[in-house]
Amino acid sequence: MHRPELTLHCSNPLCQAANPVSHRFCQNCRSWLVKRYLWLESQASVPCEPGTLLVDRYWCMGDRIFLDTKPGLLPEVPNDISAAVEPYLRLIAHKPQIPQVYAVLPHPTDDRAELILLEQAPIHTVDVQLAGRAGSEGELMPALATLWPQSNGLRQLNWLWQLAQLWLPLQQEAVTQSLLTPTLIRVEGGLVRLLELCPDATPVSLEALGDVWQSWAVQAHPDIADFLEKLCEQLILGHIATADHLLAVLEQAIAACSQTQQYQMHVATLTDQGPTRQLNEDACFPESGSVSKFSPTSQTPVSLANLPVAIVCDGIGGHEGGEVASNLAIVTLQQQLQHVSASATDTDSLTQVLEEATLTANDAIFQRNDDEQRQERQRMGTTLVMALNQGHAVYLTHVGDSRAYRITPSGCHQITVDDDLAGREVRLGYSLYRDAVQQPSAGSLVQALGMGASSLLRPTVQRFWVDEDCVFLLCSDGLSDHDRVEENWQAQILPLLNGSLDLATVAQRLVAIANQQNGHDNVTVALLHCRVTANPTGANGVPPALATQSAPIVPTAPLHSTALKTKNLTTPKPARRLSPLTGFLIAIGLGGLATYGLIQGIRWFEQGQTPIVVSPPVDSPSIPPPPAPLPNSSPPLFAVGTRILVNRATPAGDTSAPLALFPRPLPAPDPQLARPPVFVGSVLEVISHRSDEANQRWLGVKVCSTTGKNPSEVQPGALGWMQEAAIAPFVTANVSLTPAQLGVCAASPQPLETRPPNAGQ
Repeated sequence: MHRPELTLHCSNPLCQAANPVSHRFCQNCRSWLVKRYLWLESQASVPCEPGTLLVDRYWCMGDRIFLDTKPGLLPEVPNDISAAVEPYLRLIAHKPQIPQVYAVLPHPTDDRAELILLEQAPIHTVDVQLAGRAGSEGELMPALATLWPQSNGLRQLNWLWQLAQLWLPLQQEAVTQSLLTPTLIRVEGGLVRLLELCPDATPVSLEALGDVWQSWAVQAHPDIADFLEKLCEQLILGHIATADHLLAVLEQAIAACSQTQQYQMHVATLTDQGPTRQLNEDACFPESGSVSKFSPTSQTPVSLANLPVAIVCDGIGGHEGGEVASNLAIVTLQQQLQHVSASATDTDSLTQVLEEATLTANDAIFQRNDDEQRQERQRMGTTLVMALNQGHAVYLTHVGDSRAYRITPSGCHQITVDDDLAGREVRLGYSLYRDAVQQPSAGSLVQALGMGASSLLRPTVQRFWVDEDCVFLLCSDGLSDHDRVEENWQAQILPLLNGSLDLATVAQRLVAIANQQNGHDNVTVALLHCRVTANPTGANGVPPALATQSAPIVPTAPLHSTALKTKNLTTPKPARRLSPLTGFLIAIGLGGLATYGLIQGIRWFEQGQTPIVVSPPVDSPSIPPPPAPLPNSSPPLFAVGTRILVNRATPAGDTSAPLALFPRPLPAPDPQLARPPVFVGSVLEVISHRSDEANQRWLGVKVCSTTGKNPSEVQPGALGWMQEAAIAPFVTANVSLTPAQLGVCAASPQPLETRPPNAGQ
């Protein structure tokens, strides 16, 4: 290391000129100067003094904070992905809450260690002033515990909910200790962000989470203090044993506490052909150039006309019909969203409506392709990004590489992951993102509407709480290419939040930037501006619904959290769609007061790998409580942890596909909900037991390995349910298995009793 003067090299590969770090644009070519602040992961520390360079590139700003002085060069990438790096990659769908690996460097003194530099860590990229606290560029964001005492009850509940939402995906990667280490839990306004991931030395339970939260409960806002104290008590006692249940309880409290806020939503759209294209293949809803204002209340009728909705579609197919596909998608989605009603305001119903609307749009385009006998590259399709506001939440639906960004006074974050080859490589843990995007065809789409049947499509559905002023920007790649959003959000979108620019002007400026600085494609933008103010009727005192709920409610039936799905397709053919698992609507009661909640989610696995996106829960309307199933008193045939070999055919002699996984225990197995088949020769691991309403035992299983001989079979790592009695005749337990047969189960110990994550609808 040495002590040079700090200069920032231009990221333009044709320039690379050195610039003072205080400059915003290159003094040579006028390109935007990219500033990437990085965090040095702590597992292998290295001495570094501020003002020195690491490997002649990374400027040390302070304790483990670095600035890449040569952002135009490819970062250092490892030959092999280590166990310390892989969880970050597999959790990419949870950015910006979880940082990503930027570079992996050799340790200067320890050949057995590596230095991991993280990007998108909770480091301020701009100077901000929030809640009376200044944040300087290049400085760590504050710890949650620091801002906790001065935050309102809704913000505190939102933070806790985000931590609970991360529990299952982090547990799958054995890094849940990250949620139990207060110094790693940082906040950016209403957003929780982890500084790094901390591996679990031993299995971690929710009781430990209760211990951590209890230290915060003493300083909780009065609106939620009693509630949070009881919640922590029940966590510590083990009365809330699953993240599903915890999320549902927090959901109820958030719904009650949100009564203290009023919400105004403004929506604007604009699309343009661009300077070089003959046709505009993009389409949007509402109509291009329109600005709509919404001030919904609890008395506002729920309908499409009263819901803030924004849709952006980017057609694929050029003169072969890209513009037809995008407009057909818009029309179909409009028709389908008419189904949104008062009965579809809970998470499960509304998410299902959005999923079904997306699949219906896909079917319409797919059928049009078939009717016109289009083949291969002649087939038309479209991307989709759609935002819908309901109450205090924004639902985001995504397919393809059109993007969504969330902009607040403190930052701009891309909140979708492109459905392209580069993204798939990262999700599978095969490559760092900066390396993956350099590969041939890295930007090729792996899924889009209309290119395949709906059974091959996995849309992503996410949910975001709104507890502060923010803007959701939806756009086609005509704007997002070359990081134009990251470059211009401060100058063009931030003024919308402080009131110095109106929505229509911002949309016009973004389209102009796309045409002038990109110019290679059509461009479409949609802006959803969310404004939050205090509710005069609910701002004082404890929200009534929360005041009566001093103790968390224990549900009468198991709750299922959901991880939302994204689709990754193989090329040239798209990959299979794993059927979604619809969350249960749960009625929850306490004494004579009825309060209800639900937790909904969908976990998608990339070829049987890690979950992609996690969906928040939402409050449920009052519904009759379902009867609790009777426990199955007979001993299970297969204990949790048992590995079983599928080695016998069905009575009909079908040796190829005798069995199927289901997204959830069903009164009667529905073939339409079955995942791809489980072939003879596959190995399964039992990870859970559960009885259905008919008192039939179901096994939660993980696919350890498959035959690998048929592309239509279920992939290793897939999770699901099988009826015990149905599979017993076709399997053998406790057989001697080779490492190849153990597959993805070989690297993990025998599991504890746990419910498999639902990859369902």
